Amino acid sequence: MKQNYQAWTSRLGFILSSAGAAIGLGAIWRLPYVTGTSGGGAFFLIFVLFTLLIGLPMLIAEFIIGRGTGREAVSAYKKLAPKSLWVWIGRLGVLGCFLLLSFYSVVGGWVLIYSGKSIGNKIIGENVAYDALFGSVVGDPLITIIGLLLFTLINVAVISFGIKNGIERMNKYMMPLLFLFLIIIVVRALTLDGAIEGVKFFLAPDFSRIDGEAILYALGQSFFSLAVGFSCMVTYSSYLDKKVSLTTSASWVVSMNIFVSLLAGLAIFPVVFAFGLAPDHGPSLLFIVLPEAFAQMPLGSLFLSLFLILFLFATLTSSFSLYEIIVAAFTASGKYSRRHVSIILGIVLFIVAIPAALSSSLLADFTIFGLSAFDATDYLVSNILLPLGSLLIALFIIHKMDQSLVKSQFMIGTNLSKDYYKLWHFLMKFIVPIFIVLVYLNSLGII
Repeated sequence: MKQNYQAWTSRLGFILSSAGAAIGLGAIWRLPYVTGTSGGGAFFLIFVLFTLLIGLPMLIAEFIIGRGTGREAVSAYKKLAPKSLWVWIGRLGVLGCFLLLSFYSVVGGWVLIYSGKSIGNKIIGENVAYDALFGSVVGDPLITIIGLLLFTLINVAVISFGIKNGIERMNKYMMPLLFLFLIIIVVRALTLDGAIEGVKFFLAPDFSRIDGEAILYALGQSFFSLAVGFSCMVTYSSYLDKKVSLTTSASWVVSMNIFVSLLAGLAIFPVVFAFGLAPDHGPSLLFIVLPEAFAQMPLGSLFLSLFLILFLFATLTSSFSLYEIIVAAFTASGKYSRRHVSIILGIVLFIVAIPAALSSSLLADFTIFGLSAFDATDYLVSNILLPLGSLLIALFIIHKMDQSLVKSQFMIGTNLSKDYYKLWHFLMKFIVPIFIVLVYLNSLGII
């Protein structure tokens, strides 16, 4: 029984699931706080440009590799470059997704706990110190372990049901609800007194606040927010019908990602500015600043609950893709069942993620090169493995793959002229690798 018996039931299911993979912590959590600490509107504009010029070509590249072979990430590179070191790109992707999940699941657990507390109206209240509240959650070993366990169980359950009955079905519900909840919160945020200052901060470019580091950070964010670099989209696209246009699908995914990023900013910054709070609180923005802001508005508990639920949806839709690339790699031969692999993976990931979950409590004094287990894993994945994977994929599709296969996959189902293919090829051959190297050097502190 081969892995490729899995298939999306429609192009819409594939687009929603791919968008769900991309629209996760990157768009809802990371981008707002990075924008808040990196200059506001100018940073967001640069991020959008990089997403279109660098992220989109990379996404198309992963789609081409996956659909062109009909294989998941590891087998795809084996088929295209057998008995060569290039096969390690897929293995690197599996390893990267595993390590990413080991701390991503911890954050997912925080979101689950906060969502539950908000529904029970246990976050917003009089004389609540929201920084202390967040500290009490991440600093409680039992709470963080329970959150991690619940988040893991949800993923295992969904992945066990496969592409059609698991990932695709969940995304068809979660993604529309995510958009709906975001739009509701945006409308409420924009009606607050003083909200316009937040809109100006987010959308009015002030390039005097931008430096070289912020530009490179925006470039890195464009990779992070589209889930490219670890071949997740290679696996997703391997389940896609041979007649579907990859360029159109990729354009839809990127457009949805930018739109959600825009909505997330319009949901957060008007609220923050309306109540005189600072937008540059970093990673704690969603867990400390937003509850404090929502607490000051009518029906604040309701809107905070909606925001945390959509945040949870975004976190889950991304984690599904990370789980899938690992499960698909181990079920490709047909020797192991999807359900058994999903359960074993969940158990192993839960155990491996425990040090990251306890980084703010029992293991607070444990460090790796001066970093906590959580931060060290985050640094390894985001600063080393992700840009390395992106660079290798960019080099592989131009210098190793059969270019006739690449071109045919690019042109299938589209009315685009061949000039668009030439532009994409030029970007992938020259521009994308250069910018990836710059991100890599910056992430390592060399430039």
